[in-house]
Amino acid sequence: MGALDYLSNFITISGSRKKRKPLQTVEIKVKMDCEGCEKKVKDAVSSMKGVRKVEVNRKQHKVTVSGYVEANKVLKKVQSTGKKKAEFWPYVPYNLVYYPYAPQSYDKKAPAGHVKKLDYGLPSPTTTQERYTSLFSDDNPHACTIM
Repeated sequence: MGALDYLSNFITISGSRKKRKPLQTVEIKVKMDCEGCEKKVKDAVSSMKGVRKVEVNRKQHKVTVSGYVEANKVLKKVQSTGKKKAEFWPYVPYNLVYYPYAPQSYDKKAPAGHVKKLDYGLPSPTTTQERYTSLFSDDNPHACTIM
C-alpha cells in the first residue's frame, strides 16, 4: 500500500485529495476524581476519528492523546464531557526550562519535577546580564576586554 499511496500523489483523477493531518501528541490537564470520570473522558476521546492511543493519569490529572488529530478538537471533546476547566497541559520538566525558578513559574499543583510553561523562559539576546557574564569567560582568552 505504501507504493500505491506514493504513486497516487503524482496521478490525480478529478477532485481534490485531502491532506492528512500530522501525527501528534496532545496533552490535556483535566480534573478527574473517580474512575467514572476517567472512563468518561477516555471513552469520549477514544471515539474520535484518527486517535491511535489514549493514556489517562488520574493522579496527575493528565490525558495524553496520540494520533492524527487536531489539538483544539481534542480539547473541545474533553470539555463536552462536562469537564469545562480542561486546558492544555501547562507544565514542563524543570530541567528543560532556562530559568526554572523564575517568578510565577513555580506552581504547588504541578507534578513533582515540573514547573509552569512560560513564554519568557529564555533570555533575550540583548540582555545585559548575559553580555556581562561573557566578558569574563575563562574559556575565551580574548573575552576580558577591561584588563
